[in-house]
Amino acid sequence: MWKSHPKALPYLFLSEMWERFGYYLMIGIFTLYLKDVEAGFAMTEKEASDLYGTFIALVFLTPFIGGLVADRYLGYKKSIVIGGIMMGAGYFMMGIHSLPMLYVAMTLVILGNGFFKPNISTLLGNFYNDEQYKEKKDEGYNIFYMGINIGAFICNFFGAALQILLGWQYAFMAAGLGMFIGVIVFLLGTKHYGDKTDKKGIQEGDMPFSKIVLYILVPSVVFGVIGWLIKGVQSDVNLDSSIFGSDSTDAFIFACLPVVYFYGSLYFKAKPEEKRPIGALLSIFAVVILFWAVFKLNGSALTTWADRYTDREISGTTQAVFSNLKLAKDIEYKKDSTELYDASFRLQKENGKVVKEVNYPVYFRNVEKNKLPQEGSTVSIWATNLSQSINPGWVIILTPLVVAFFTFLRSRKKEPSTPTKIAFGLLISALSVLVMVAAVHIGNNGMEKVSVWWLVANYGIITIGELFLSPMGLSIVSKLSPKNITALMMGGWFLATSIGNKLSGVLASMWDTYDDKANFFWVNFGLLMFATVLMFALVKNLNKVMKDHGIN
Repeated sequence: MWKSHPKALPYLFLSEMWERFGYYLMIGIFTLYLKDVEAGFAMTEKEASDLYGTFIALVFLTPFIGGLVADRYLGYKKSIVIGGIMMGAGYFMMGIHSLPMLYVAMTLVILGNGFFKPNISTLLGNFYNDEQYKEKKDEGYNIFYMGINIGAFICNFFGAALQILLGWQYAFMAAGLGMFIGVIVFLLGTKHYGDKTDKKGIQEGDMPFSKIVLYILVPSVVFGVIGWLIKGVQSDVNLDSSIFGSDSTDAFIFACLPVVYFYGSLYFKAKPEEKRPIGALLSIFAVVILFWAVFKLNGSALTTWADRYTDREISGTTQAVFSNLKLAKDIEYKKDSTELYDASFRLQKENGKVVKEVNYPVYFRNVEKNKLPQEGSTVSIWATNLSQSINPGWVIILTPLVVAFFTFLRSRKKEPSTPTKIAFGLLISALSVLVMVAAVHIGNNGMEKVSVWWLVANYGIITIGELFLSPMGLSIVSKLSPKNITALMMGGWFLATSIGNKLSGVLASMWDTYDDKANFFWVNFGLLMFATVLMFALVKNLNKVMKDHGIN
């Protein structure tokens, strides 16, 4: 697999694998930690989802500036190392049980990802710009993407075992350790990088960094503060008078406006020969926002589904294996745990402290009566965050099949273009949501638990869509970007991801407002179908742009 690819690929593959090990371990337990009444922060579903959405949005917003700094000043190697160290330190600090410390830790992760994420993807693309590797670019990004998901798959087993055995702190420490291993692996490959990590410097026509700070970053901060302070019209669903549901959402959306304006200005100020490629990329960025809005529900709404609505009880050999590996815990059945039913699972608070639990999520509350154990007996249930390994597990299984499928089509000169792959990726992702609609009906709208195979099926289908879309997105940015702003345009891809991530948090925070959970998933289906129609409408023009620029 490696012989026909650049020698740097294994090192970039492994460093990204370990970086993602840390990130997805942290993401897998993040909302569970926030909602934990005993050892976490006892947040409600809305509070946890809102903070989660803001966090993962900002994590993917900072690549905008990280790519710019690497392009012009630091180069890719320094940026990747600095970013990795910041993220590792942030994960370690998350284990300190203090809300201010949590925010400091989140800030380090947000800034660190800005330096790491766009630049390692851009660096990979630099190697495939060489003539001998050009035709292998899509395949190279698929292999790289599989590395990401190996880390994402194994991390949750470590996170579950450490959390059950030692507590949240040690799980976060494992995430930090994984990040530091990733940095070491990256440095070990230095001799294979050559001049590919060098900065490109300021090119003719580039906006000076001082102007970017003055006209983009400062306005973003100012707009963010305005968004935080401004109030909308108070209503039954908008009690705090925020415009978009929460102050943090208002702040994020307002802060994005100057950055979106900046990317728009790249198109209007571009050289004539660069206008169409930049315009093509910006249109793709706009469409994929809706994909990420639904896909990133894996860490919020779908984790809630796994926690509350999925039958996680295990017995026999499975129980023995999971218990020995500390991937399951025993819980005691008490009759009064099923007497109350409150679909919202909200907590009553006074002065920020929990004073009374209102049917706080109890595993037995929606177990069918004929399946309930005897009073006082215990059952074993697998750790909720293990559900986060289903998607990366599918990526590992399906990536070789997808690569082989496109290689087969390429050999017969029938391989679809990259924009066409993205369009079909959106369509397939939309179909995955229908699985969850069916799961809601099978579970009588949450009144009964359903099999984990519904989640497995949902993740399996959306993973095919993801493999058609996400690595293809990274590839097309590398193909179409003008050379002097490649990392900056890669930052634009992550900006689209960021906006989608925040929208995902907004969607997840509305979970409790849907009495019929099927309607929640129908909204997601509608969003993805809308994106699908838009992308298919753009395909013809995007294919022409790529052909005119000699790109397959």
